[in-house]
Amino acid sequence: MIHGSMVAIVTPFRNGKIDEKALKDLIEFQIENGTHGIVPCGTTGESPTLSHEEHEYVIELTVNAVAKRVPVIAGTGSNSTKEAIRLTRFAKEIGADATLLVVPYYNKPTQEGLYLHFKQIATQVNIPIILYNIPGRTGVNMTPETIARLAGDFKNIIGVKEATGSIPQASKILHLCAKDFLLLSGEDSINLPLLAIGGRGFITVTANIAPKDVADLYNHFNNGEFEKARDLHYKLLPLNEALFIETNPIPVKAALSMMDKIKYEYRLPLSEMTPGHYEELKTVLSDYGLIS
Repeated sequence: MIHGSMVAIVTPFRNGKIDEKALKDLIEFQIENGTHGIVPCGTTGESPTLSHEEHEYVIELTVNAVAKRVPVIAGTGSNSTKEAIRLTRFAKEIGADATLLVVPYYNKPTQEGLYLHFKQIATQVNIPIILYNIPGRTGVNMTPETIARLAGDFKNIIGVKEATGSIPQASKILHLCAKDFLLLSGEDSINLPLLAIGGRGFITVTANIAPKDVADLYNHFNNGEFEKARDLHYKLLPLNEALFIETNPIPVKAALSMMDKIKYEYRLPLSEMTPGHYEELKTVLSDYGLIS
């Protein structure tokens, strides 16, 4: 059920509040263009600055708007195990299909601490869990051995969003885990290479603005149309690079605002792009054909 291009969807704001209409419109834009899954309240969704009530509201709104047309993988991670359990339980109760749980950030737990954290969640909430390893954000790299230990001990831990950008680490995860374990790319620039080593898809930032091309990259690869997949990989390369010239999700929200899909608004400590980077991003979007 969980495969392909799954968008790490932004959380649009308007005058400091969640823009419900814009979020619903973004979800329709994704589904109409072939996106295989929606992931609310991840890093791209600015989850660190959402209140608990807002976090739950975005998950519930997404589940209701998607209406089972594609899977919803709700971001429910926290650096507090109790908080992660509470959010994960809410996601299950509201009807999410799975949850995405980031490695606890700032605390810098040991590998044993990571194991015990995810053990608590997996044993207390019976919902499919996708681990999220992004050491550039969290300060801790969850090793392939720890991932394999968790996957072997808890049947509802079904996969990992691997965002180290390391092909050797991703390869070792697949080597150590069961064949049905889901390896998902968390780095758009290596979506195609991760498919080539056995990945099952990606949780993607770029799909926010180019959902059809990102979904088609997966579809072509899955259908054995490798040259078409490779062509899209290189076509998407300028977008993948431009969307990370500043901290994610600053560029992607700027891009969506240029496309008239959301208001150009963030929550501090995120702020608008520098003028030079803004113009650089605008040029890339224009060259790609996303804006005129």
